[in-house]
Amino acid sequence: MQNRNLSLSGKNVWVTGSSRGIGKAIAEHFASCGANVVIHGSRPDSTRVFNEGESLESNAKAVAEKYGVTCLAVTGDLTDWKAVQRIVDEIHQKLGAIDVLVNNAGGDIGTKGVAADMAGKPDGNDATNISVEDIKTVMDRNFLTCVYSCKAVAPEMMERKSGKIINIGSIAGLKGLPGAAIYASSKAAVHEYSRCLAVQLRPWDINVNVIAPGDTLTERYIASRPTDDSRKVHEGTLDRYGWPEEVATAVEFLATDASRFITGEVIRVDGGSQVWPS
Repeated sequence: MQNRNLSLSGKNVWVTGSSRGIGKAIAEHFASCGANVVIHGSRPDSTRVFNEGESLESNAKAVAEKYGVTCLAVTGDLTDWKAVQRIVDEIHQKLGAIDVLVNNAGGDIGTKGVAADMAGKPDGNDATNISVEDIKTVMDRNFLTCVYSCKAVAPEMMERKSGKIINIGSIAGLKGLPGAAIYASSKAAVHEYSRCLAVQLRPWDINVNVIAPGDTLTERYIASRPTDDSRKVHEGTLDRYGWPEEVATAVEFLATDASRFITGEVIRVDGGSQVWPS
């Protein structure tokens, strides 16, 4: 990615779940826009699972050098409230106030983790056959991480009457699915929580919105299911897979003043695979 729009220059942006995939693309895109970026992973080596970097620290160094911004690497389990508080304190100490929060951490990943078969998709992955343990893991991984991060960051934004929160949902949370029911439900919960938070934060001039990606080609996406080579194109049709950069540019829009009067929205980035009201 090349620098092209510096409207976010000097802003501090925390992107959760940014060691790989869509989150990694969002973090690098913000850096290309001149923002200081906090990249996050559950572990220092979570970048290695799908060969998206030697370590979180090395990725941060590469981004900082490429774009001439500050890039801080933080690690921790965002389903642990104390870990979230520790990370936010570290960001404040090393970087300052958080201007933009992007909650990207999540995924249809069960208790066995992403190193398991099908990149961690739960066994019996439907509404009734999924295990109780995987129900909790998937819900916590997607919904609780979002709630905790917002709970930790929103108060400082309220004090300043300034800030943007962009939560990453999914088109899976906007329809009924025969499989991945708990993942879909967790993303629907993210959508509704975001609407509630958006209404609460209106008096403080803080925007809260959701980006709901469709099928997006990441290394984990490819590892977790069969894919269609004919849909792996960048242009000429919208009947294709999305690319992480296309999600990133939509997130950028919601982080800038161009979207200053938009809040409480769920915006699909899916090439029109869903066209009914969200």
